[in-house]
Amino acid sequence: MAETPFTGERFLPGCTGEIAYEHWHRYAFARQFVLGKRVLDAACGEGYGAALLGEVAASVVGVDIDADAIAQASSRYARSGRVSFVEGSCTSLAFPDASFDLVVSFETIEHVTSADQPRMLEEFARVLKRDGLLVLSSPNKRLYSDERNYFNEFHLHELYRAGLSELLAKHFPAQRWHHQAMSSWSGIWAEGSGTGVEAWLGDADRIEPYAPPEGMYFIVVAARSPSALPEAAARGSLFTDADQTEQKRNEANVREVLRLDALLREWGATLGKQAAHIHHLESLVAERDRIIRDMDGRLFEQVEQRDATISKLEARVAEVLGALATEQRRLEAELTAQQRVIAYRQSARWWLQLPWLRMRLWLSRSR
Repeated sequence: MAETPFTGERFLPGCTGEIAYEHWHRYAFARQFVLGKRVLDAACGEGYGAALLGEVAASVVGVDIDADAIAQASSRYARSGRVSFVEGSCTSLAFPDASFDLVVSFETIEHVTSADQPRMLEEFARVLKRDGLLVLSSPNKRLYSDERNYFNEFHLHELYRAGLSELLAKHFPAQRWHHQAMSSWSGIWAEGSGTGVEAWLGDADRIEPYAPPEGMYFIVVAARSPSALPEAAARGSLFTDADQTEQKRNEANVREVLRLDALLREWGATLGKQAAHIHHLESLVAERDRIIRDMDGRLFEQVEQRDATISKLEARVAEVLGALATEQRRLEAELTAQQRVIAYRQSARWWLQLPWLRMRLWLSRSR
């Protein structure tokens, strides 16, 4: 089955970075509540979280409105009898009342319209047992959108804390609030195991407890005797700068990458238009060259025809000139003969012979 493409919103198991930390951490956090429970993962997506909860829960049913996501989840995770997946809507769950001990729904409510959000929570309450538990996450609109001047096109209705609390209160009045945020941290921790802090190590295939690693630096609390060491010491300590400079730098880098990516797409579109224009110009040049070749061919044929006509005319002129020369010579010869006759007739001898010539002509006619 082909992998579902990443749209930029729905988390996929192969994703990395901040979105991976956030999504995996939510399910890791929820594991402490699901041991031996019947669990509904509402809007389960690709099913990675349902599979993670299924490692400790009695059973997990993942529901999602996306048929392709359900098909992917079923193909990848529904191998044990404890995890299954069903196509359906969070506002109309196809399960009997009081079917589950716990419902988890992470980053779902903001994808539902304000009109359907109460209906979704009503459905969660319906399918939960009376003592059931809801574990739900939602972006904090003040930090997520307002302060960052950010708009998520996939979110239909984001909520402030007061709005979410009021929305939950009708069906879930007892509320214990937690906060989740990504930051850049410097950690100081004690060697050995401790209590009060949990850490998880996970990837697209599994999640497991994260043993504190060896630090880049040692920080030693030393004294002359063990009794001089403080009995109460923090097992874990976290620090981040108040201005969140590293986080803001990373966000600025992301914005710059997005800006450059948009600019690159714009340039790509411009280059595409220029390439199309160049192709059009090349087509015009090719058409011009074809027309020139055709004109050259026609001109060459016309020149050849003209040369042939000129040759024929020159031959005809030569022929006519030859005929005229012949006729001129004939006429000149005839003129010369006439001139001789005239000259002879004008001579005295001719006049003396004229009677005799006439007599001969008469005799020849009388015979």
